[in-house]
Amino acid sequence: MKIKDLLSISLQNFKNRKSRIFFTVLGVSVAIAAVLFLVSFGYGLQSSLLEKITTKDSLLTLDVMSSDSELIKLNQETFDKISKIKNIEKISPHGQFPGNITLDDLTSEATINIVDLDYLTLEGISPTIGKSFNADDKNKIIINTTIAKLFNLDENQMIGKKIKAMAFLPDETSENQTELKSYSMENEFEIVGVVEDNDTQGQILIKNTDIKDLPIKEYASVKIKVNNETNLNSVRDELVSMGFLVSALSDTIDQANKIFSIIQIVLGVFGIVALVVAAIGLINTMTISLLERTNEIGIMRAIGAAPGDIMWLFLGESLMIGFLGGISGIVLGILSSQLVQIIINVISKSFGGETLKLFSYPTWFMFFIVLLSSLVGLIGGYYPAKRASKLNPLDALRYK
Repeated sequence: MKIKDLLSISLQNFKNRKSRIFFTVLGVSVAIAAVLFLVSFGYGLQSSLLEKITTKDSLLTLDVMSSDSELIKLNQETFDKISKIKNIEKISPHGQFPGNITLDDLTSEATINIVDLDYLTLEGISPTIGKSFNADDKNKIIINTTIAKLFNLDENQMIGKKIKAMAFLPDETSENQTELKSYSMENEFEIVGVVEDNDTQGQILIKNTDIKDLPIKEYASVKIKVNNETNLNSVRDELVSMGFLVSALSDTIDQANKIFSIIQIVLGVFGIVALVVAAIGLINTMTISLLERTNEIGIMRAIGAAPGDIMWLFLGESLMIGFLGGISGIVLGILSSQLVQIIINVISKSFGGETLKLFSYPTWFMFFIVLLSSLVGLIGGYYPAKRASKLNPLDALRYK
């Protein structure tokens, strides 16, 4: 029997049993929608988290700190040595000092962070309100949300405000290196961006080009960007051999990805349970169809249809049900997940939160889910198809 004839007979059977086929396809589509909803939720959470904590450059970045030894310090001499290591693309020092900031007549403690433009990119810092630095900016700063809370102001109200800052650095003239000396910064700094974080300490970021007169002899840490991911471990090993403490955000990302992989598998298992129930419903539908069409099968066998033709007739119908269920399931899954996302974001905004992208739909997974539903159709239709192909033509014609 030709494929065209098998397809024509299958479609005719669909027309004759519209309600039953519709509800069977609906059962498969609901199961597929459940799988898509749960797995896309896992992917969405993963992508949302990674977008907040990382950038493309930060994955190629190593965080370097000095050890407890007084012999190893992060200063300009050290940076010159580090720059000679192969495969290093950028070196971005980070100075961190206690200090005070003054807004209008109010003064508060804050941590002063001296950074360059590269640091913001390598650290993955992106203001949630306002903007970041650019090369032409002078006397601009970025603050965290804690600063706004300290001055009892809304984050949006902080943009454009001007503050004065004072940093406390080690006193080089003192015999006791733990003593600090205050350095008042003459210029006022305009707030251009606010970074959201959960730090209880107020933090401000100042460009190193705006505080050239500040006598920084030692830095808290340095970020090192490697030119390629394959060179990350070799550069790290060389830095460790020099006595530095080295960590990488990519390690955290790898651990997070492993955790999310487990979460996605667990969510997928719940979806597969629904798919098994749909497969049972499909088997039931095809079995009933077999009983109703026993005489028809006997006639087809009597006029020359081979057992394989009968088997493929049933397999073709179940495959079409699975395929249609997969397509409609994707549509149903996307619509339901988007509805849930809208509801959650509306609730989040009403409580003063920010919108989140909770669902993500990888293209490969969409293709996979259609193949999966088609496979479920084939598996679900195999038993009835096998049974139909083994029917004796005479018994089939006598069946009532």
